Amino acid sequence: MKRMVAIVTDFPPSTAPAATAATLPVRVAALYHFTPFADCAAVRAQLLDACHELGIRGIVLVAHEGINGTIAGTDDAIDRILGVIRALPGCAGLDVKFSRAPALPFHRMKVRIKREIVTMGIEGLDPRRDVGHYVAPDEWNALISDPDTIVIDTRNDYEVAIGTFRGAIDPGTRTFREFPQWFRDRRRDLLEQGRTPKIAMFCTGGIRCEKATAFVRAEGVEDVFHLHGGILKYLETVPEDESLWDGECFVFDQRVSVGHGLKPGTFDICHACRNPLSEADRASPDYVEGVSCPHCADQRTEAQRRRYAERERQIQLAARKGTHHLGLPTPCAQPAATAGDDPDA
Repeated sequence: MKRMVAIVTDFPPSTAPAATAATLPVRVAALYHFTPFADCAAVRAQLLDACHELGIRGIVLVAHEGINGTIAGTDDAIDRILGVIRALPGCAGLDVKFSRAPALPFHRMKVRIKREIVTMGIEGLDPRRDVGHYVAPDEWNALISDPDTIVIDTRNDYEVAIGTFRGAIDPGTRTFREFPQWFRDRRRDLLEQGRTPKIAMFCTGGIRCEKATAFVRAEGVEDVFHLHGGILKYLETVPEDESLWDGECFVFDQRVSVGHGLKPGTFDICHACRNPLSEADRASPDYVEGVSCPHCADQRTEAQRRRYAERERQIQLAARKGTHHLGLPTPCAQPAATAGDDPDA
């Protein structure tokens, strides 16, 4: 079984308020931008102070190569913090995707300094200099329907498991660090097909593809394309009856997934193993809320089950009091997840 790591949710989709995506009260902004920061500590301090002042929660990663994150708050607060971010050196062209949520999908606000804003582990890549061709969402269907196009999902296994584009190749990676070796191992099979194929790649919000296309071009492949704005922009703008997307899109916050029109999805999270859970998973006899699910029922000791059960009791007690149980890991604490696109991991 593939290892899948995800996040924790306090409001299961099955109990989310009945509302259209447009009327949900909280605005969520997934953002990234590649730009050189000379003083990451100063950027971190400025953003953290501004977010706390505005009541914004989420996670932002800052590195010498740029900024990446997902934040949530009121419409006014998000507008104001985006103004702060766009005023940072080189950030006027900040890429932002918006969606909405029934409640704040983060417990805290964190701004972290990292080596990379999306971790691939390949030195020397610069998406500002050498990136693939951007393809608008309304042109994506034509590209991936071309028989000479190889479509690759650059996300991780637990994300692909709940939704992807029809005909896309799943690399089966557990982290984005594994993608370069996967491509090198498969390159001959992908390219030696008696023709010169186009390679089209996609991810949640676009940031992983910035590095993935830069990497593939550095490997000597020229005809490389990626979905501008990622899956989120596609689901937001392409009508469902024209869509080539099947399933839901995993998001790196407590909504867990979104569907067409960026409506909150139907998936929950197992608090024991962090796997996304479908309605069928939650109907399984192996599912015990907060304790086990079909993915981990045979992988936990009795001592672990007792500990999980006590934690779940504390979660439910906090919920009845109208507070959060902060003993749960937050998205930034998960080894396979970062911020933004994933906080594209």
